[in-house]
Amino acid sequence: MRQRPSFWYAAPAFAFFALFAALPMVLVVLLSFTSWDGLGTPQPNGVDNWARLADDGQARDAVGRTAILMVVSWLVQTPIALLIGVWAAGRQRTRAVLSSIFFLPLLLSTAAIALLWQVMLDPNFGVTQSIGGWLGDVQFLGNPSIVLYTVAFVITWQYVPFHTLLYQGAARAIPQTLYEAATIDGAGRVRQFFHITLPQLRYTVITSSILMIVGSLTTFDTVLILTNGGPGAASRIAPLHMYITGFSGFEMGYASTMAVLLVVVGTGLSLLVMRVTGFRSMTSQQEGA
Repeated sequence: MRQRPSFWYAAPAFAFFALFAALPMVLVVLLSFTSWDGLGTPQPNGVDNWARLADDGQARDAVGRTAILMVVSWLVQTPIALLIGVWAAGRQRTRAVLSSIFFLPLLLSTAAIALLWQVMLDPNFGVTQSIGGWLGDVQFLGNPSIVLYTVAFVITWQYVPFHTLLYQGAARAIPQTLYEAATIDGAGRVRQFFHITLPQLRYTVITSSILMIVGSLTTFDTVLILTNGGPGAASRIAPLHMYITGFSGFEMGYASTMAVLLVVVGTGLSLLVMRVTGFRSMTSQQEGA
């Protein structure tokens, strides 16, 4: 007689999630309705933090910068990771060597990457000093107009290899019979890419996009080390603004309100992407293969 799967098999995973995800989230929600400096006893203050957040111009600006970073990161990372992932899934002679070099950023910590690019972009002895004759006096980390795009570039350099792995694995799962049939019908590589590869990678694109959205809303250490939100507040995105408010301004209750807002926005955007793209009703894309 076939036994049904037992709940106890999943109990360790549920316990881990409850202890390290659900419980901290509940505590943060409770703190968002308090006034707390991080040292004394939290004092309930109703919805004062939420009312303050609605009128906080700095918080709105930080959310706007986060939205820009999210859009720019998606627009740049998605096509690059998609194309390299499809290429890495092939059988080129140099594929293994070049792929191993390209995936090196995955082996580095975020702090190491931020420090590396901070040194490279230093206006005194970094790469801008070496090629200053080509670019002129460009301050990648000191110009408020371009510093946010510089941060997006560093994030792209760090995370494109991860998303490339997603596309590489998905591209290798596409049946070769589809390409063989397309070749017989006279379709070239470009037509095969747009009519076979891209449709087959639809759900991988959605998954990668959701990860980018959530990642943009939680990016913190890269910006903290690279620019510390500067110059001025030009690169102070929402997670960094939350950190500065809580740990530098000793307003843990108000910072918790920002944290809850980021969770709500991230969850809402992820659900919206899944609903609009039909990801929830995902079906096989290899029927008839």
